[in-house]
Amino acid sequence: MDTAEKDIYLSVVMAAIILGVIITYFIYTLIRHQRRVLLLHKAKISAEINTLENERSRISADLHDELGPFLSAVKLQINSVEVVGEEDRRIVEKAGGHIDEIIQKIRDISYNLLPNTLIRKGLKPAVAEFVERIGQLHQLQIQFNCPAGFTLSQEKQINIYRIVQECVNNVLKHAHARRMVIDISQRPDKLLLTIYDDGVGFVYDEVARKNKGLGLRNLESRSEVLGAHLHFQSDPGKGTQYVFEIPV
Repeated sequence: MDTAEKDIYLSVVMAAIILGVIITYFIYTLIRHQRRVLLLHKAKISAEINTLENERSRISADLHDELGPFLSAVKLQINSVEVVGEEDRRIVEKAGGHIDEIIQKIRDISYNLLPNTLIRKGLKPAVAEFVERIGQLHQLQIQFNCPAGFTLSQEKQINIYRIVQECVNNVLKHAHARRMVIDISQRPDKLLLTIYDDGVGFVYDEVARKNKGLGLRNLESRSEVLGAHLHFQSDPGKGTQYVFEIPV
């Protein structure tokens, strides 16, 4: 190989090395940027969810601690009114009945916003209580399985509870299911939340295209905040299964 060929060969090698360095740096920068975007996106979703939960907690406390006792006092005052006839007595009883209904609705709204059981006793008792309430109000049969002894932060417990709540509400609204299974199982490095129903199922693309996929997007957002992997399978007429792999 003469001198000219060597110079050309070295030039090509140097150019290839420089090009390789540029491409490597570009890919590295792109990956860093993508990771930063994902972290910012996750932080944004987490902030929105935390703000939502804080607002729910505040409203729940206001309803339970202020409006409920106020209405109870109003009912007490109405019942203390001296009636002079049968018609007046019926009016007072009817008003008292309406106040009782309002108080019960306030309790239900307060419970749905943030169950006290979730804060006081944790995830398992809260989900069990929620399942029991659903069973009293609807024909849906729900089987809940959950081990004892696992430890999660309150933030994770709230997000998992919201996932369960969202799935149950979706089933009640759309699935026409008769049976549902909620199963929480523990692995060495993760928690598995599996939710299955025997309803009508759905096609994800059709649901998303019709702009009715808000429930699914809520589940995906909660999964992102938990750092969880969400797998779901659904076919028309064959029910739906969600599996959430939650790192612990």
